[in-house]
Amino acid sequence: MEKSNNEVTPEQDTPKAAPKTVKKSAKNKGAKIKAKLLNTYYGHPLKDMKLICITGTAGKVEVAHYVYEILKAAGHPVELLASEHNIKLGTLHKFLSQSWKAGANYVVVTAPAESLEKDTFYDLPVHVAALTNYIPSSLDDEPAEDYVSGESILFKMNPDYVVLNREDANYDQFEQFAGTKGTLTYGQDRFSTVQILTHKLYKKGAEANLVIGTSRFTVATFLTGEPVISYMAAATAIANALHIAPEKITEGIANYEPEA
Repeated sequence: MEKSNNEVTPEQDTPKAAPKTVKKSAKNKGAKIKAKLLNTYYGHPLKDMKLICITGTAGKVEVAHYVYEILKAAGHPVELLASEHNIKLGTLHKFLSQSWKAGANYVVVTAPAESLEKDTFYDLPVHVAALTNYIPSSLDDEPAEDYVSGESILFKMNPDYVVLNREDANYDQFEQFAGTKGTLTYGQDRFSTVQILTHKLYKKGAEANLVIGTSRFTVATFLTGEPVISYMAAATAIANALHIAPEKITEGIANYEPEA
């Protein structure tokens, strides 16, 4: 993400430094205007649907699929738009329109940092904003402070519910955010709304014992690997914000069969 420097020293050539800030500001303003126009053009479809946005550098697609399957298991008409990569403004608004025409009550969408920084989600009402985690995969990945800045955009949009990963390395920077109706967390920490008690990894799957209040139940998936445990807990926390019963959460997570 491009950074601007407002400090001016005698050695600086001010006329050359200024255009970068102006150009970025103009670009953001243009994107926001286009977002508003597209929302109007398609008839503000989110007036009749609830938007669930999932962000993070890793796991957002898996969590989105889990939530999608949980909502289906609970009998809710739902549509899914999930990608690890940038989602374009036109693609998002067209998807929302098509989902509304299909009679969806919920739409589950991944929100990559790049899309957030480009104001792709500008002026949209967010029902649930959820964070997976930050796992740099290469030396080319953005610094943690830039990641936090990009992902934070979602949580500044006044979502009804915020869902956070207490085990994320940057949790202390995200815990400042709260949903207007509630904030939920997940992790092994006993203070988590959804606590991971124990878990097991298998060759072709994984399972975790979770606790929400006084309820204890087990979720299982065909995905494997340590991060999957956190993904199932994230989906469970989102489902809990949507007031979905544990048995439907278990059913939905088990229903997700990733493509080979």
